[in-house]
Amino acid sequence: MTVERTKTFVLFGATGDLAKRMLFPSLYNLSCEGSLPDGFRVIGSGRTAMETAEFHDKVIEALKPTDLYDEAKARKFADAIEYYALDTDKPEEFAGLKTMIGDAEKDGISYYLSTPPSVFAPVVAGLEAAGLTGPHTRIAMEKPIGHDLESSREVNAAVGHAFPEDQVFRVDHYLGKETVQNLIVMRFGNALFEPVWNSRHIEHVQITVAETVGLEGRVSYYDGVGALADMVQNHMLQLLALVAMEPPARYDATSVRDEKVKVLRALRPLDSSTAASNSVRGQYGSGAIDGQPVKSYAEELGKPSNTETFVAVKAFVDNWRWQGVPFYLRTGKRMPAKVSEIAIQFRQVPHSIFTPKRGSLLPNTMVVGLQPDESIRIAMMVKQPGLDRGGIELDEVSLDVSLAAEFDKSRRRVAYERLLLDLIEGDNTLFVRRDEIEAAWMWIDSIHRAWEASNLPARTYTSGTWGPGAAQGMIERDGASWRD
Repeated sequence: MTVERTKTFVLFGATGDLAKRMLFPSLYNLSCEGSLPDGFRVIGSGRTAMETAEFHDKVIEALKPTDLYDEAKARKFADAIEYYALDTDKPEEFAGLKTMIGDAEKDGISYYLSTPPSVFAPVVAGLEAAGLTGPHTRIAMEKPIGHDLESSREVNAAVGHAFPEDQVFRVDHYLGKETVQNLIVMRFGNALFEPVWNSRHIEHVQITVAETVGLEGRVSYYDGVGALADMVQNHMLQLLALVAMEPPARYDATSVRDEKVKVLRALRPLDSSTAASNSVRGQYGSGAIDGQPVKSYAEELGKPSNTETFVAVKAFVDNWRWQGVPFYLRTGKRMPAKVSEIAIQFRQVPHSIFTPKRGSLLPNTMVVGLQPDESIRIAMMVKQPGLDRGGIELDEVSLDVSLAAEFDKSRRRVAYERLLLDLIEGDNTLFVRRDEIEAAWMWIDSIHRAWEASNLPARTYTSGTWGPGAAQGMIERDGASWRD
């Protein structure tokens, strides 16, 4: 039986970008609020050899942008962090980590792998050989878990050799966002929505994750991976699963993840006959973002490539609730705005009794905004004020729940605060289970095979636009349009 709250946190990749931007600031905020266990201990590990004082200065620099930054508190937090330089390719070096950890294993250890996926297996093997795994340990891993179904199974098998599934925490930071969790509460905490949450009342669903950035230093990772594996396989399919899943029996890790995996297994595979009509690949060319000229993907990469930086897919969940309802997924780099949202498009009323003088009767839409603003908006039709001679004037208004405005006295947390605390406390509800990962890869692999069989090209789109025109054509053939 594992401990409830682990008191030692070991971060591999402690000198990396994610640790600087998210992990150390999140741990610091939790520390300031008193959310961490008494006697909580942080050990940072990286390949770079450096003096402990130098590492502490780097941590403090990372904490300065936080809302709770206080010089004295930041110094106290950083000075308590231990640093251990470790080459993960040298198993013998894990013995030194074991010496540093000492007998802390009895009070629980959480390992966090903020490293390239190629390091996962060596780290796990090193921990196991050094006797640093056991019932009081947990391990968290950042995406990606493999690059296809076969490789994901290899990664999961390597990790599973030392850590049982309930001790493995696969991170998808979207699941730590307040609005994503609110999606669950909205659906299953209100009697208003569930009766209409099905194919009888919903016409289609759109999920958009748009970025303004390009490669941004990720050249070695991104080329050959592409938008489908980098964004759709994890973030977007997790959002789709939360929208489409059946009501869980209870709000716990097993029940929620059981329902999500059913959705992922019900996704209709693409093949060579549907690849061109139900998917679009794109790659950004030169253009402008915020008025500034930017290079094309090939120019940033330094060579031609067929890797997609944009993908749009029309997906279907083949079950009773969602039969025939298209889920339009769209993600891309070098888009006009950074935005993540889920749009639920309801069906038009079956019969309109109005002869509008102005305006038209539009179907209701629910939009769940994830970024830049966390909000839930429902668009509905109303009558404009007036005497209505010659017909009613119709207008669309929004019922808007802005989480930032509604809870303006609450500090806006980054997703990692919730996820790190859940890891420390052993709650894996908002982490991804092995069968979820593999079900998602099965669907993604079907698309990659369909693209290859049909020789589907990555169409060039101008940076600062919403992707290739073919993506608009794909949705317009169904009588719909993207929310640009």
